[in-house]
Amino acid sequence: MKILRTPEERFRNLPAYPFAPHYVEVPDTEGGTLRIHYLDEGSRDAGVVLLMHGEPSWSFLYRKMIPLFVKAGCRAIAPDLVGFGRSDKPADRNDYTYERHVHWMLSFLESLRLSAITLVCQDWGGLVGLRLVAARPDLFARVVAANTGMPTGDNQISPAFLEWQKFSLEVPQFDVGGIMKMANMTAGPDNPLPLLSDEVVAAYNAPFPDESYKEGARIFPSLVPTKPDDPSSAANRKAWEVLSTFTRPFLTAFSDGDPITRGGERVLQEKILGAQGQPHTTIKGAGHFLQEDKGEEFARVIVDFIAATTA
Repeated sequence: MKILRTPEERFRNLPAYPFAPHYVEVPDTEGGTLRIHYLDEGSRDAGVVLLMHGEPSWSFLYRKMIPLFVKAGCRAIAPDLVGFGRSDKPADRNDYTYERHVHWMLSFLESLRLSAITLVCQDWGGLVGLRLVAARPDLFARVVAANTGMPTGDNQISPAFLEWQKFSLEVPQFDVGGIMKMANMTAGPDNPLPLLSDEVVAAYNAPFPDESYKEGARIFPSLVPTKPDDPSSAANRKAWEVLSTFTRPFLTAFSDGDPITRGGERVLQEKILGAQGQPHTTIKGAGHFLQEDKGEEFARVIVDFIAATTA
C-alpha cells in the first residue's frame, strides 16, 4: 500500500485551530501500518466525547465546538479518518473500502483504550461511527447523530446523491474547500451566516497538496451502499440488528437545511431503542455541515444531553 503523508507545514497558522496534534499507528490490513491523527483536549480523566467528521472535511470541522466541551468538563477527541486531515492517505483509491474504514477506526479506539464514549457523528462520521457502536456497544455511553445514517442500499437513493458519486470520481479538480463553501448556509434575510472565509476554505484544502492526496475523498461517496448487493450492504444490515437493540441514550440533532439527509432522523428515532423518549432536536438555520454553520449551538445541545443522561 503506497501511503502519502501531508507535510506538517500545510497545517501552520490555521484559523481558530490552536490544538496540538496527536498520532497513533493502526494496522493497514495488509501487514503494514497507517498513522491516524487526532485532537485530544481536556482532562484525561474526564468523560470522552468522540467527534467524528465526514466527507470531505477533517477535525478542523469541530474547532468551534471543542472549547465548549472542554469548558463543560469533557475530554474532546477528534480523529481524522484515514485519507483526511493529518492522517495518512493511501494513494490508490482501491485501497479504501467501507469495511477498512471501520477496521481502522475500531483499531484507533482500542489503541487509545477509550470507554464510556459519547459519540458525536455526522455524514460519514456516522456511517463509520454507528458501525463502531454496533461492533463494540460496550464502549459507548451515548450517541448523538447529526445529518447521517447507516444505509443498506435497500431504500431508494436520491438522483442528486448518485450525481454526487459520479461527480466526485470524474471531476478533474476535486475542490475540497470549494465543496465545503458550497455546503455552507449562505447569508440571507432569515439567515445571518456569512460565507466561509478564504482562510477557512484554505484550511479545508490544507490536507491535500495536490490531486494525488484526494483519492480517499473522491471514492468516499461511492462507498455508500446504494444497492441491496453493494459490498457493505450485508454488513450494515447485520450492524442494524445490534444497533436497533442499543438501549443507551441516543439523540438525533439534524439540521433543517440539509436536503441530503432530510428525514433520516426518523429512521434512527424509530429503529433504535435508546432513541425512544429522548429530546430530539432540529438545529435551525444550518446546512449539511452544522458544525460549521451552528457549531456552538450544536455543542450546547450535546453538553446538555450529556448532563441530562449522566447517572
